[in-house]
Amino acid sequence: MKIFAHRGASGEAPENTLAAFRLALDQGCEAIELDLQRWHDDILVLHDRWLHHSTSGQGLLENQSSDALAQVDAGDGQPIPRLWEVLELCAGRCQLNLELKAHDLLPVLLPLLDRAVTELGWQPEDLLISSFHHRQLAAFQAMKPDWPIGLLISHIPLELAPMLGPLKVFSLHLDCAFVDRALVEEAQRLGLKVYSYTADEPEDLHRLALLGVDGIFTNYPARSREWLLSHIT
Repeated sequence: MKIFAHRGASGEAPENTLAAFRLALDQGCEAIELDLQRWHDDILVLHDRWLHHSTSGQGLLENQSSDALAQVDAGDGQPIPRLWEVLELCAGRCQLNLELKAHDLLPVLLPLLDRAVTELGWQPEDLLISSFHHRQLAAFQAMKPDWPIGLLISHIPLELAPMLGPLKVFSLHLDCAFVDRALVEEAQRLGLKVYSYTADEPEDLHRLALLGVDGIFTNYPARSREWLLSHIT
């Protein structure tokens, strides 16, 4: 089972920070999930557009000046990282799942990804692009048809295939509270990988393993891997 460090090793370090990503790498994680927000002509790694939800800052990200952002503490003195910093840190070391949180990321994200391929050696298969914003995923795929995309949902659809529409989806990302065997098996019959978020407790890990999911997102990647290795054969 593939293990994604959810926002880095966020159970042990501040989420979506370089410290959390470094810890995940030190723990041998093969994949890290992170959240993207647009800030003017740059992309920052941040879960929410409201700074006070996860940092010491106040107000909307889009209203912040450079000086104000420089003073924001994302936890334990960590700054809010730029996507480019994470791409530099993780190049050649793990896969990244980039979750598109904002609706207007593509004009800034696409040239940044091209630069990452050229300058850092990233390959499309090592950068999984996911979002709840399915129309933005469709727009991304229209411009990057060979790049993998992951469809995020937090429900069990009446019919999966019609929901996918014209998208060529690599993976389906399911809320662990809304996943059952029928949906897992249907998705896998359609050729999709099934990844479930966010699983930290042994009961959830056990249930998801029995359901046959292909991977999990967890805030404690080392602990979750150790539990799965010792309890699931």
